[in-house]
Amino acid sequence: MRTTRIVELDLAPSQPASRSFYATTIAFAGSIWRVLLNRWASDRLNDLDDRQLDDIGLTRHDVFAATHASRLFDDPAALLAESARRRAVTRFDRIRRN
Repeated sequence: MRTTRIVELDLAPSQPASRSFYATTIAFAGSIWRVLLNRWASDRLNDLDDRQLDDIGLTRHDVFAATHASRLFDDPAALLAESARRRAVTRFDRIRRN
């Protein structure tokens, strides 16, 4: 006795090729809202003193550049994270030299 395996081909795509207009609009509005929230939160870093900023790997210039010198829809949190990463590479070299 032989069993035959039937393979069904699913020719319909599992997800639509493009999102609907409403889903795209909601995603865009959500990303703008996230950027604005990050901008407001980054602006609160101006309340910290220089020692506290140094503890998290930032300078006053980094905060100013992320919040004021960037374009409106640039995410300041991403800019601040990149500044902190760049400073972390050289931070321990400065300590070793002293």
